[in-house]
Amino acid sequence: MSNAVLIAILSCGGFFTVGLVTGIWKYRKMVSSPKGKAPAYVDICHRSALMYSFACLVLAKFAELSAWSSAVNIASVVAAITFFTTAVLIYAVHGWLNNTENMLERPPGVAHSAGVHGYVTLVVLGELGGFLVLFSGFLKSLLA
Repeated sequence: MSNAVLIAILSCGGFFTVGLVTGIWKYRKMVSSPKGKAPAYVDICHRSALMYSFACLVLAKFAELSAWSSAVNIASVVAAITFFTTAVLIYAVHGWLNNTENMLERPPGVAHSAGVHGYVTLVVLGELGGFLVLFSGFLKSLLA
């Protein structure tokens, strides 16, 4: 098993575990809420961790089939997983604080910071770019 595949599989297990644990958190919030609902970002954290666990399996398979070098495959997998991780952490913080239902919504009179837009740009480059490198490596292997 290549290192890129190993990283993706280990991350899958980590995200799946976080998804299951945050499911307990979500349930506890639901039963203690008068409306029977968990805070928005507790729910988002739970669902995104589960979704990212399966996304890691997709990364693992494409890394396995990629024609690129081990270093390129590792960098691509790590780039995507880094941003999966930061997203889940950000969702967990907002869920814990229960401070918003939309973290991108601007409070009145507050300008959106360049940092938010810069981070989202990095997310796109890391997640989409990482996957596209692996996918192109797979396509290259088909043509070989």
